[in-house]
Amino acid sequence: MNRTILSLLAAVTSLAAVTGYASLAAPDDGPAPRAAAPARLPVERSSLLCPAPATSDIAETVYTSITPQSGAGGGSAAASTASTAELSPSVTTLRGPADGADGADGADGETKDGENAAENAAEGEAGKDGSTRKPPSAKPVVTLEQPGKPVGAKVSGSAAPALIGTATGALAPGWTAQQTTTVSAGDGRGVLGVSCAAPDTDFWFPGASLAKDRQDYVHLTNPDETGALVDVELYGKDGALGTALSDGIQVPAGGSVPVLLSTLTTDSAEEVTVHVTTRTGRVGAAVRGAGDETGSDWLQASTDPSGTLVLPGVPADATSVRLVAFAPGDDDADLKVRLATATGTINPAGAESLRVKSGMTASIDMKDVTRGEAGSILLGPDEGAPATPVVAALQVTRGKGGEQEIAYIPATAPVTDRATAADNRAEGSVLSLTAPGGTARVKVTASPGTEGGTRAVKTYTVKGGTTLAVSPPVPAGLKGSYALTVEPQSGGPVHAARTLLLPEDGIQMFTVQTLPDDRGLVEVPAAEQDLSVLGD
Repeated sequence: MNRTILSLLAAVTSLAAVTGYASLAAPDDGPAPRAAAPARLPVERSSLLCPAPATSDIAETVYTSITPQSGAGGGSAAASTASTAELSPSVTTLRGPADGADGADGADGETKDGENAAENAAEGEAGKDGSTRKPPSAKPVVTLEQPGKPVGAKVSGSAAPALIGTATGALAPGWTAQQTTTVSAGDGRGVLGVSCAAPDTDFWFPGASLAKDRQDYVHLTNPDETGALVDVELYGKDGALGTALSDGIQVPAGGSVPVLLSTLTTDSAEEVTVHVTTRTGRVGAAVRGAGDETGSDWLQASTDPSGTLVLPGVPADATSVRLVAFAPGDDDADLKVRLATATGTINPAGAESLRVKSGMTASIDMKDVTRGEAGSILLGPDEGAPATPVVAALQVTRGKGGEQEIAYIPATAPVTDRATAADNRAEGSVLSLTAPGGTARVKVTASPGTEGGTRAVKTYTVKGGTTLAVSPPVPAGLKGSYALTVEPQSGGPVHAARTLLLPEDGIQMFTVQTLPDDRGLVEVPAAEQDLSVLGD
């Protein structure tokens, strides 16, 4: 008997055995059970990345990390003993001639003119002096131990690296962390707040700048064990800007690379849209915008391109609001601009519409559009125009002259199940809830503090077409910082943002973080037993 016949007989015998076992394993009293609908189950692993906070010697950075409680009882320490949630230093932070080397300028150690920064980043090397800054310790900076109770950590000075974190088990669903840095003086002064974000392969940042008085950096952090190759494209009001890097930027495994935007092009532009994509691997990305007189803050990525967008949480006392949008597709976008206030939706005088040409960045100065009443910007197609996908962000200014300060509000997706703002203080937190469609009912939970306190819960009703700005609940006996968790209960979609006001020496320092859904639940598709696949 030849090998072909033997192989055929063996295959038939194996298939019969498998089929017989499957049949025996099926229920005796009828067909195999079938899931009626996809189940929504908690994720078992989450990743977060925080950019290097600052290189100023007088920078003070606070980290706050939390996994919200689930259900009435929430998680327990016993349930999470096999779980981990840690933020640890990146392996390397590559810079140009910063870290106090020749070429650094002022208190902010990032290279003022960006000399060779982009080239060094592209080659995966350190600055002109050949140095590679390593983290002071491989030990985790922040370690979370149980759901429902935040933990905090503080670092001072310019040595803080980017952080890379992973949460598993009971600590993974909804894991949230924030990095808040205060720089009291110098070119990079201000409150710089950023929600540590999950790695991805595609990011849009409308609202950066190549103006002479700006020093904007894009920070790229690689969480994986293999290198990532990243492209950074810049688009001004006339389209794509020429770039000095055709081979991409190499971000080493476990490393972080800040790149000064002005080193990527010889063109100038007041407003640019930054597009970050990866050829290989994945990264975390954030843009640090800093002006000589306007202070600094982090610009996080806009939500995915869409024909309708919501930009929530414009402070009531904003002295200037500038809308920046970009149309990434082949079609121009004619946008209708509306302001959702506490009493309803209005068309802001002089800023009712914005035309965004394909592949170009457009902007409109909305001035003091809120006029003492907190609000949110709603974007959609103009009358009779198609819903062309765009990305958008706001640059918001509080204060005037030498006491002004900027923050950024990117367009954000609605909260579908839950979202959390990790760092809140006893005073200075403002929660904005926007219901662009129907009226919505929202539950807000204040966690215990990082050093003590008892959680508090409050429910709000947000009328359709309005923005509700409130001082959120504060834990009783609060010590340290705490987290706010937003959970829609009923009604239409809700978009949320949290403003943190930390004035200092007369300067209206502040930062705004939007609250997209934490994606703590994933759908597990329905399944049924199908023996026919064994015959394929």
